[in-house]
Amino acid sequence: MHRRLALAAAAALCGTLVLSACSSDGGSGDSAKAASGPVKLTFWSWAPNMDKVAEVWNKANPDIQVSVLKQAGGDDLVTKTITAAKAGNAPDLIQAEYQALPTLVSNDVLADIAKQAGSAKGQFADGVWKQVTLGSDAVYAIPEDTAPLAFYYRQDLFQQYGLKVPTTWDEFAATARELKQKAPEKALTTFSANDPGLFAGLAQQAGAKWWTASGDKWSVAIDDDATRKVADFWSGLVKDGAVDNQPMYTPAWSKALNDGSQLGWVSAVWAPGVLTSSAPDTKGKWAIAPLPQWQAGSSVTGSWGGSATGVTTGAVKSGHADAAAKFASWLNTDPAALEALVKEVNIYPAATSAQTGSLLSAAPDFFTNQPDFYAKAAEIAKGTAPAAWGPNVNVAYSAFKDAFGKAAQDKGAFAPALTAMQQSTVEDLKKNGFQVAG
Repeated sequence: MHRRLALAAAAALCGTLVLSACSSDGGSGDSAKAASGPVKLTFWSWAPNMDKVAEVWNKANPDIQVSVLKQAGGDDLVTKTITAAKAGNAPDLIQAEYQALPTLVSNDVLADIAKQAGSAKGQFADGVWKQVTLGSDAVYAIPEDTAPLAFYYRQDLFQQYGLKVPTTWDEFAATARELKQKAPEKALTTFSANDPGLFAGLAQQAGAKWWTASGDKWSVAIDDDATRKVADFWSGLVKDGAVDNQPMYTPAWSKALNDGSQLGWVSAVWAPGVLTSSAPDTKGKWAIAPLPQWQAGSSVTGSWGGSATGVTTGAVKSGHADAAAKFASWLNTDPAALEALVKEVNIYPAATSAQTGSLLSAAPDFFTNQPDFYAKAAEIAKGTAPAAWGPNVNVAYSAFKDAFGKAAQDKGAFAPALTAMQQSTVEDLKKNGFQVAG
């Protein structure tokens, strides 16, 4: 992938996210001399209690003090950060979702900290690390948390209906249909179109790479064979009525989880928190299993969420780059920081050393029936497939909600929805001045 992600098109992204915020004056190479004396850094993060983690650093590093300014997450933070960078008052550090990194790099907001990252790479699964390098030799952030996909299921109801936990997607489909025969009023799960992150993770597992860049051209492969395989699989289950088609996070969905109408959920490692609030009566009845595989014996999963800590080009200009990169590496690799992140911020750390051992030795309170919950999660996380994000993920996700939402509601074919998603994404790139191959 091109090192600067087709930087010539940086200004073009204005039409996608922030009409008045972009500038062709990136300035990432205008590094200033390292600041002398105590350095004061600002860190924008949406995570609760991140200030308590920074305080651990501040006590041990009087020459580099970090102030955490809590922000709204998602696209709001991306837009705000780009706007601040244009105005010359961006923070030194930001927390960014993995899929937002190409947008921030294309807008010359994130600095390449490959020289400062040192040996950090070795602390993360290969697929996770690739998300912060964007396939290049640059390093645009240090992984903070990750969210590998898994299959959650009701142990008691699987036993009641004599179901086996599926290890392949073929077995998953057979299990869904077997359940319908035995209990027509129940469903193994639902296909939901209101959160594209899950579908993106499933496509990653199948081998999809939705965005790639070569030179100054982008390629979009959302409507590729791997993603079409995933779309067709779920389309068939929905069309046959083998799984439900109601969206997630609704009162009806929560009720289905809580009263046992829905026996399973493909979700990420953060699922226990959602189940705690959505299905409180089912505490101690769920279990985690690896995501079903397309090929028997494989151990590949996708991810649904996760974020990293990036150093801004503003920090480079102010001479704070080394100090900021030092903090970013400490935050996500140092044992004391990882302990604080787990205890105070309640994240699932991206650093593999923190995914097992004393930090996560106890299962989530909702999964007291499964004491090896985090050991299983760590095994699953090892097989996290790399994701390939582009500069207009928000456009692709919006198209997914529209096209897949209607197809799921109508129980129609998903393939046309996938084509619509591809077309919207490509058209947006072209409209905003990016060169698109093919």
